[in-house]
Amino acid sequence: MEENLLHIPGLPSFDPENNVESAVIGRLAGNWRRRATVKRDEPDLDDLFDVGRPDYPEHLVPFHDHPTWLGLPDHVRSRLLSWAWIAYNRHTVLAEQRVANPAFALVMEGEFPGLGGPTMEIALAQAMVDEQYHTLMHIGASAVTRRKRQAALPDAWLPDSHTAVVHQALRDRAEERWQRSLTTLAFATVSEISINAYLDLLAADPDIQVVNSTTATLHNRDEYCHASISDELGKVIYEVLDPDRKRFFLDMLVAGLEAFVATDYSTWERILEIEQVPGRQRMIAETRADTSRARLVRDYTGLHSLMSEMDVLGQVDFDWGKAEVNK
Repeated sequence: MEENLLHIPGLPSFDPENNVESAVIGRLAGNWRRRATVKRDEPDLDDLFDVGRPDYPEHLVPFHDHPTWLGLPDHVRSRLLSWAWIAYNRHTVLAEQRVANPAFALVMEGEFPGLGGPTMEIALAQAMVDEQYHTLMHIGASAVTRRKRQAALPDAWLPDSHTAVVHQALRDRAEERWQRSLTTLAFATVSEISINAYLDLLAADPDIQVVNSTTATLHNRDEYCHASISDELGKVIYEVLDPDRKRFFLDMLVAGLEAFVATDYSTWERILEIEQVPGRQRMIAETRADTSRARLVRDYTGLHSLMSEMDVLGQVDFDWGKAEVNK
């Protein structure tokens, strides 16, 4: 038994002499061979593609019921939904490469004193492999869309996601290394705990491309496991921080949640500009003015549960409201 593991509260796997506690994350690590998407055969993406289906759920478009959108020809709306799917995949890749894996790497590299151990390192290493494979899946999903739609739809034409921009801005503003590290860990905690709410919408949609809903389903399977890991990490990190860093971590969790659930208008502005959609500026302005559309997803149950277990709900300023999809 590693002596330093005995004094870390909240992480079951850190007490190898307690079978019940060890099973929580030990099971996640041990079952990875059977669980992980990377270990499963991929479907033939091109064979699953149906050109008659939209690439992205139209009801998730923030201005889907605006007269300008409704007045667009079907083929234009179809192309814009293809852009939405390409943007979603790109944003997912950015989240994996700039937030999730860097956060896991920080833990494995000993950035947070008192947090680590072989079982957790194995679980995190496996999660990092999962995230790399998710990147590959989403890049592949965009590639098949481009092939089947016979359209370039370049990633390079799109801005960074709203979440990536906010995350980087907060890191740039931070004066201390510990602030940058906790910012990335907080954003990763939010992403890993909350991403299922978005993936569920895509995985369960019966109308979009089967290849796209299948991609979301495969990704989602791993993320339910990652949510458990990130939930435990969040609780353990908070317990070992001093009061000032506790406050900072909570603030970054809220900042991460606000960024994650926000409607990404900057991306939509760019897509509409690329396609030279008439009336786009007015449509965006009028939609933005409707504050009820400010959040794409309103299922905050994951982070709400984490903060409830941490007993800090009274210390954060966030309108939890009712868990629902912004339609």
